[in-house]
Amino acid sequence: MARELTKKERMEIQRHPMPSQDPKIRAHNFDEVALGYNAEMAVAEAERCLECKKPRCVEGCPVGIDIPAFIHEVQDGNFEKALQVIKASNTLPAICGRVCPQEDQCEQVCVVGNKHKPVAIGRLERFVADWERSQGAISMPERQPETGFRVAIVGSGPAGLACAAELAIRGHSVTLFEALHKPGGVLVYGIPEFRLPKKIVQDEVGNLEKLGVELRPNFVVGKTATVQELFDEYNYDAIFIGTGAGLPYFMGIPGEDSIGVYSANEFLTRVNLMKGFSFPNFDTPVNMGSKVAVVGSGNVAMDCLRTALRLGAEQVICLYRRTRDESPARLEELEHAEEEGIDFRWLSSPVEIYADEDACVTGVRVQKMQLGEPDASGRRRPMPIPGELYDMEIDTIIMGIGQGPNPLVTQSTEGLQLNRWGNIVVDETTMMTSIPGVFAGGDIVTGAATVILAMGAGKTAAKGIDEYLRRELRKPRSA
Repeated sequence: MARELTKKERMEIQRHPMPSQDPKIRAHNFDEVALGYNAEMAVAEAERCLECKKPRCVEGCPVGIDIPAFIHEVQDGNFEKALQVIKASNTLPAICGRVCPQEDQCEQVCVVGNKHKPVAIGRLERFVADWERSQGAISMPERQPETGFRVAIVGSGPAGLACAAELAIRGHSVTLFEALHKPGGVLVYGIPEFRLPKKIVQDEVGNLEKLGVELRPNFVVGKTATVQELFDEYNYDAIFIGTGAGLPYFMGIPGEDSIGVYSANEFLTRVNLMKGFSFPNFDTPVNMGSKVAVVGSGNVAMDCLRTALRLGAEQVICLYRRTRDESPARLEELEHAEEEGIDFRWLSSPVEIYADEDACVTGVRVQKMQLGEPDASGRRRPMPIPGELYDMEIDTIIMGIGQGPNPLVTQSTEGLQLNRWGNIVVDETTMMTSIPGVFAGGDIVTGAATVILAMGAGKTAAKGIDEYLRRELRKPRSA
């Protein structure tokens, strides 16, 4: 049996880097960039955990994983037990281990991070999930006895998936309605293959089916059936709305309606969901030129930049009105983009898009910016430098400046209270909306946020739905 390490010895262990593809190679393929820890690396990294008596990392996790407990099992090489600990709180660990911003959540409050780099909690979660897949046998929490209640989940993104899993485990009959032809929401249409392989999403969704969740793709709630009709004609006892933030924002500048201007949503959907990265094997061409500019510097913008590079663009430029320090992207994604040769133009904002006589993009006029006093977000406000403008030749420009709530369900649901931005208003404790029996969570409530925050909202809503069904409704509508 291995000797127990002292606290000092644990603190002296350096954080293990994540193995990854060489930047010069990965910039030309859609294979996953981060390759994951092997068992030896995972055990060594787990040994850095101090097993705090009051673990702040658990409070920093939106779904409340018992992080010290699962890491302790990894230390001992008990990967199956580690997985059981994780899945007691999170049924999508292979996804979360890849795309969650752990550096701003659990790892941000890790005690080891006070003096050294924090324990790589996300990488360890990914390792455990990948280890399970490598064994060929996927385990899921045991389903409780059937209740007879039926719940409709509208939208199969992170919030919907988490809510569906929790409700199925609690014994309810769950149907997941998805407008597109594949479930997964932003996990399949928004996040590129090189960050989150779609096979991972497919497997995680398949696990929900093993729990008894019914999938209904190509079903557009708000068109195929309204929320009220799900109650009246389909006999559901409760409904969860998790339709996300799929309405793209544009800048409203001259020339924005030219051919060659994409929203990030359209660009990434063509490439990811519709397999445009593998044209002509899949019949979805992505008409992109050799000089591409992406506006914005969040995670979605990083995905667009790196995708354009992999599609063969000779030059890929990021235009962002603030500096690198204010970039909202995950540091890991920003560093990966820099390693791959993306041309970052900080303190730069497009003010006009040029087009030829055929309305095809030919260039962009860029305003140089400077930072003033902090704005409402706490970041210094970008201010134009008078007279400091320049023109740049491009043939494609992608707007990655954010997105708003999808209005299809909200506009077709009478009595649903919205805030001034069009997001659904909910009770933060139960996630119930202004309509009894209708709950909501994720980006449709908060605005565009992270995968794990949406999952946390889905879990909270599942608890609220379960209590509503058992304590208020008491018996199924169809009974």
